[in-house]
Amino acid sequence: MLDYQKLLSKTTQSIPPSGIRKFFDIAAEMEDVISLSVGEPNFKTPWAIREAGIQSLQRGRTWYTANAGLSPLRNEICRYMQRRFDLNYDPKTETLVTVGGSEAIDCFLRAVLDPGDQVLVPEPCFVSYAPIARLCGAEPIPIPTRPEDGFRLTPEALRSHLTSRSKALIFPFPNNPTGAVMRREHLEGIAQVLRETQLLVLSDEIYGELTYGEQSHVSIASLPEMQERVVVVNGFSKSYAMTGWRLGYACGPAPILKQMTKVHQFAVMCAPSTSQYAAVEALRSGDAYIEEMKKDYDLRRRLIVSEFFRLGLPCFNPEGAFYIFPDIRSTGLTSEQFCQQLLEQQHVAVVPGTAFGQSGEGFIRVSYCYSIDHILEAVRRIQKFLSDRGCAVG
Repeated sequence: MLDYQKLLSKTTQSIPPSGIRKFFDIAAEMEDVISLSVGEPNFKTPWAIREAGIQSLQRGRTWYTANAGLSPLRNEICRYMQRRFDLNYDPKTETLVTVGGSEAIDCFLRAVLDPGDQVLVPEPCFVSYAPIARLCGAEPIPIPTRPEDGFRLTPEALRSHLTSRSKALIFPFPNNPTGAVMRREHLEGIAQVLRETQLLVLSDEIYGELTYGEQSHVSIASLPEMQERVVVVNGFSKSYAMTGWRLGYACGPAPILKQMTKVHQFAVMCAPSTSQYAAVEALRSGDAYIEEMKKDYDLRRRLIVSEFFRLGLPCFNPEGAFYIFPDIRSTGLTSEQFCQQLLEQQHVAVVPGTAFGQSGEGFIRVSYCYSIDHILEAVRRIQKFLSDRGCAVG
């Protein structure tokens, strides 16, 4: 009989499963569950985009594309990056179409890391960065961010974590799970520290279109002397409600993109052709859809923040993405205990803050990419949960 524990990779076995999926999977087996756990838009992919995908199938366009992606799509990506974020890229040498933004992250880390390198990771953050770094033999170095700093990365925190082994910085803003945004005035200080180093930067801007208020998203790559060291990752899942289409992209310096394309070439060959044809239409006609969805998200954002303050669970006011990150320390429960008991007693699924790094202890992630009725029912059940525990509720 085979001893799989000995045969399987020790590194892979040492990595715990995603804390997001854990509660999602438990909730899927229960009845009458209200979930605020998943970061997936509740909008349908706009019809014009779906139609472009359908037409590509009807016309038999089901063959492999170039490894880097369809040329028309790469052209549209570069036009979009210039139009929305004032960034200029060569579609032939500085653009790669991937299977979701997650694959772009994987390609970047595998292209730049060697065993023993360190990757700086501001936390709380998306769950994939640290595990992928470990699979590369590198060491993820968490940089805790704080509510009093708006969960932003500060120049002082970045500088204090630099070592001779630092190879790359993950820059996850707008942030999942906190909703934190780095405005231009915050980026300037980070850029100044980076100019003193040889650090490469992965700027995960998958929520770049989902920022609220008068200021739109500013990419760190657009600051002076930054584009030569920054790879920007983006995609179609969040902005165009295309999660199941699994399509993302990376733009950055040609030498880095060349190696990323090599990783992509051997791992998946190319992104799905149907999704690529649909994405061309998304970039050509989707700006109005983005604005429509963003207005709806903003309404839900303001509602849910207000409701959680009323419940006595204060939260940092998120300026981006579609999550809030309430402080639950007043309940006396850990993040894991709060989520487990809330699910068992009131059938509401949220995600413990520790799923996004140890600095998330004492917080939970709540998604508001659900209908207002869905959100209000979840709030009602959370209020009952808190009242049953004797917590003061407004």
